[in-house]
Amino acid sequence: MPTATKTSISSAKAPDTVDGHPPPAPHLSVSERVARGKAARAEVPRSEHSHFEASSTRPDPVKLLGDQAKTRVPELVPVRYGRMLVSPFTFYRGAAMIMASDLAATPRSGLLAQCCGDAHLSNFGVFGSPDRRLVFDLNDFDETLPGPWEWDVKRLATSMLIAAVDNGFSTKDQDRIVLDTVGSYRNAMRQFAAMNNLEVWYARLDIEAALQEYRAQFKQRQVKRTEKALAKARTRDSMSAFSKLTHAVNGRVEIVDQSPLIVPIVKLAGDKADVIFDELRSLLRGYRDTLDFDRRVLLQQFELHDFARKVVGVGSVGTRAWIALLLGRNGQDPLFLQIKEAEASVLEPFLGSSDFSNHGERVVTGQRLMQAASDIFLGWLHVPKGLDGRSRDFYVRQLKDWKGSAEIEQMIPRGMATYGTLCGWTLARAHARSGDRIAIAAYLGGGDRFDRAILEFSRVYAEQNERDYKALTKAVDSGSITAEPGL
Repeated sequence: MPTATKTSISSAKAPDTVDGHPPPAPHLSVSERVARGKAARAEVPRSEHSHFEASSTRPDPVKLLGDQAKTRVPELVPVRYGRMLVSPFTFYRGAAMIMASDLAATPRSGLLAQCCGDAHLSNFGVFGSPDRRLVFDLNDFDETLPGPWEWDVKRLATSMLIAAVDNGFSTKDQDRIVLDTVGSYRNAMRQFAAMNNLEVWYARLDIEAALQEYRAQFKQRQVKRTEKALAKARTRDSMSAFSKLTHAVNGRVEIVDQSPLIVPIVKLAGDKADVIFDELRSLLRGYRDTLDFDRRVLLQQFELHDFARKVVGVGSVGTRAWIALLLGRNGQDPLFLQIKEAEASVLEPFLGSSDFSNHGERVVTGQRLMQAASDIFLGWLHVPKGLDGRSRDFYVRQLKDWKGSAEIEQMIPRGMATYGTLCGWTLARAHARSGDRIAIAAYLGGGDRFDRAILEFSRVYAEQNERDYKALTKAVDSGSITAEPGL
């Protein structure tokens, strides 16, 4: 089980409120918070979290995806569908809205935390901390919002089960992977409940320390493959992106046109490119103001050089995502920023609107609250009028900063169970920073009743995901929607 280290500091100050919600029960004693959790358990027994049944009024999943597509780049929507149709697991990655709609009808403990909103296993990974250590953490917060902590647990656990099924693991292995994931969350929350507030805030998962802890459980070749993947992650930075994404044209470095996945601004804007480029410089200056002062000084040492639209992920495909190439002391000192559109969280129709008027700020605030250490260039901006004439919110971060993700398809059962243990610990740490960790731990208890309820939920919901996947496949086969595979 990972242990909390006390060697890191979050890159942002803790806010006085969590998206409008006060800190967890500051006026209650520990015993009162324990009683609060046990009272919630009596009101909503842990076994009830196993329940899921699709009602006759359940929204059509394909229609929900179509509703999301209305605000997205039209020519990229078929790419999104194509990526979702690769497997039931990739469909699940893009189906956060569908699951949010389903979770809204499930039992709730009544205890809240800042939620990721899309805590599937591929939204965890390694990246470089500001003190240049490789840390393991959540890395996607597009849907973050205060809400029922158990929704994140259910989404994570179900993703583990669907991935295990996709990999052809036995039923016994599937069960063990889910139980290890949820059990890790429960045990970690109990550990955090016993800690002081600052101990929780400083806790993080150093991936190299975790590798040493689990080394004896795996064959040497599996350990070496992991070490190789971590070494490769350290090479993923702006310099590596510079070598892959740019070329020289008449002595000037430009982002390579790889339409439709990467489209330079000169191609999108045509003869208006120069005017739009000046507007982009102004927008980046506004973004700079959302950074801490020292990061503003650093960013001022770079100059905007080129700009392009870039397709990212699965569920995010079709939202407006850009990459900005900035150059520093010379033509070989690059900084790549990713500027990603932030729409309303998929949780908002069911939990209420965010208190932040700018969804980019919502994402950034949630990320800083849940992550142990965030990107030094994490900030947000608002575009009053985009290329399509509409105003939009965005958040900004480095395109790559030692980023690495697990190769899910290559995992063996034991490896996926260990990965689930890391994800469970990390999610508990993220929730413990904003939720009432003492009450949540008391609700969970020391036994595995909650774990087994979530396993049952995961099995039922994985079957629903399979039906939804087939519904999208049928819609594509019938020609009612278009999918572009292989992109």
